[in-house]
Amino acid sequence: MKTLVYLSVAFSLIVGSLHAQDFQGIATYKTQRKLEIQLDSTQVPSEMQDQLMAMMKKQFEKEYTLDFNKDASLYKVVEALDAPAVGGGGMQIVVAGAGDADVLYKNIAENRLANKSDIFGKTFLIKDSLPQLEWTLTKETKNIGQYTCFKATRTEKRTVQTSISSDTEEGKDNKSEAVEEEITITAWYTPQIPLGHGPGRHHGLPGLILEISDGDQSILCSKIVMNPKDGVQVSEPTKGKEVTQDEYNTIMQEKMKEMQERYQPSNGRRDGNSFEIRIGG
Repeated sequence: MKTLVYLSVAFSLIVGSLHAQDFQGIATYKTQRKLEIQLDSTQVPSEMQDQLMAMMKKQFEKEYTLDFNKDASLYKVVEALDAPAVGGGGMQIVVAGAGDADVLYKNIAENRLANKSDIFGKTFLIKDSLPQLEWTLTKETKNIGQYTCFKATRTEKRTVQTSISSDTEEGKDNKSEAVEEEITITAWYTPQIPLGHGPGRHHGLPGLILEISDGDQSILCSKIVMNPKDGVQVSEPTKGKEVTQDEYNTIMQEKMKEMQERYQPSNGRRDGNSFEIRIGG
């Protein structure tokens, strides 16, 4: 009897592996970000705050597609709002974000990634190895659409830039410091699609990731088309200045510092129509 059980399990694994070789599809994801921003009423009139917060919330609601086959995936934005608008009367809104990838290619078979990112008027091609993500698998399940999903978690340390303002005799003194935080990331994956792909930089689970809670951001799969009639093209991006992830992070930090200095008045003071909102970065 035990022999029959072992043979049955082994046969199921072999069949699953063979089926995985044929799996290809397109998954659509939608992202949202929780915003906890306190606005200074001396800088932002109360009647404008609700409108501004609604605009900020919409800024981070985006739609992506994940084209995938058994070896690789391509994650790209479908809808992205333009950069934050500049208001009238000298009012300037500056949003400093972490910078979403325009095209993110992950090859789980070769353990590498290629990320084409357009930012500050330049195109970068980040090439690096895929990080080994240490997931903790659980038995907790829930349904997402027609798929049964299992819960997995991992922790990640991130450096967050915070701005501190203080009043001095010379005016307003703005300082920025880095604070390290530990983030718990929760994923829901489905073994019904036994491929280790996922949205963004998330990967490495025994099934396609359909939902992610990543700090203050959530990513949810809204649609999956398996084995579409016209097939799936997963093409690695090739354009852009080639850099490593560490080199790109350094460039981003320098650019963010330049941006902060650009919108900081030379006398260290801001008038009532000028303010800055920084999220991440």
